[in-house]
Amino acid sequence: MWYENILETIGNTPLVKLNKVTQQLKGTILAKIETTNPGNSIKDRMAVQMIEDAENAGLLKPGGTIIEGTSGNTGMGLAIAAVVKGYRCIFTTTDKQSKEKIDALRAFGAEVIVCPTNVEPEDPRSYYAVSSRLEKEIPNSWKADQYDNPSNAKAHYEQTGPEIWKQTDGKITHLVAGVGTGGTISGVAKYLRERNPAIKVWGIDTYGSVFKKYKETGVFDKNEIYPYITEGIGEDFLPANVDFNLIDLFEKVSDKDAALMTRELARREGIFAGNSAGAAVMGLLQLGHSLQDDDLVVVIFHDHGSRYMGKMYNEDWLRERGFLKDEKLTAKRLLKRRGEQAIVTADVNQSVSEIFNLMKTLNISQIPVTKRGMVVGKVTDSDIWNALLENPSLKSARVESISTKPFPFVDLNSSIDKISALINKETQAVLVEDEFGKLNIITQYDIISAISES
Repeated sequence: MWYENILETIGNTPLVKLNKVTQQLKGTILAKIETTNPGNSIKDRMAVQMIEDAENAGLLKPGGTIIEGTSGNTGMGLAIAAVVKGYRCIFTTTDKQSKEKIDALRAFGAEVIVCPTNVEPEDPRSYYAVSSRLEKEIPNSWKADQYDNPSNAKAHYEQTGPEIWKQTDGKITHLVAGVGTGGTISGVAKYLRERNPAIKVWGIDTYGSVFKKYKETGVFDKNEIYPYITEGIGEDFLPANVDFNLIDLFEKVSDKDAALMTRELARREGIFAGNSAGAAVMGLLQLGHSLQDDDLVVVIFHDHGSRYMGKMYNEDWLRERGFLKDEKLTAKRLLKRRGEQAIVTADVNQSVSEIFNLMKTLNISQIPVTKRGMVVGKVTDSDIWNALLENPSLKSARVESISTKPFPFVDLNSSIDKISALINKETQAVLVEDEFGKLNIITQYDIISAISES
């Protein structure tokens, strides 16, 4: 047996039992692993559904252009379908989305326009507004509009919901899913509730999003809105696809807890999932006190970990945001262990011979070059040696004439791994400012000493 094209492989994703991260909970916890879809996310389902419904309605014509505002995964599903069906794609997204998501969209030939995150949805610079403007300006174009397009929820009502019901033999008692566009949770919940109205539906929200308060009070509170890091869930408006009547409650999860649980899924369950999966599991843990032994919970794992290699799976990124404890050796800890050590710098106006004598006296091999107190370059003993061999008269020249590009700066929370990766034959040290703004230099010798003492 074979498939006629890649779109036919969408769906029929596995349910996998979680054994370690949820071991303190009663009941059976199953993850719906949507990463096995060709675009590695649940959004493949609704992307194809939206396109096919638009084709049938005459809204999307041959050779047309698909336009959408996307956090990445819907765009991926649309891009894959567009390749198979022969459409052009233009996507708008926000600057908080991972580089991996944007690169993946471009890999399928899509054009991607990155817009600012921290603006109102109605702001002409927002990714919602830009996508709507493009639809008006580009002939023979169609905007998928995943937030308000009923085909989004329809895909999950017709596909994901029935799969879960069948895979659990109708024994599911709780559905847990992150809520962004609302299509997944609303479509699945509608199908499941028609079979068993007693099934509980828990939506996972994030701090900075409006969903939880709106569900609990009916008030759309703009004071709830502020920038957040978690991707794929939460919104600063109310998408038509979020059916609040089908969702029993919303639980907010912090950026830190979502990010760390995402990593735990890989390390403790062997499941390489995305940020919203970490948020969903963390939300379940926060709510799990009400579960009973015979409960069967299905948690939607929306997308794949490869989308987040530069973020949740990057220790330096986590450390810079204070999400990881300072367990690994960092620039800050290295400086503390090394103790106070004055940094020697060379002013651009000093002579080459003056700096060479200074380096000999202090037994150092490299010096940052400054201009009015700002680092503008560096000079090493090799630079001086090579320059004088070529032209001995350079002894009296200003050191600026032989300086090269400055040492790279690193953050205090940068790990020793990151620092080591920056040091090579051309770059023998890095610079870092301490908490008081004082300049420090970290050399290869410092790193070797720190490792040997560990």
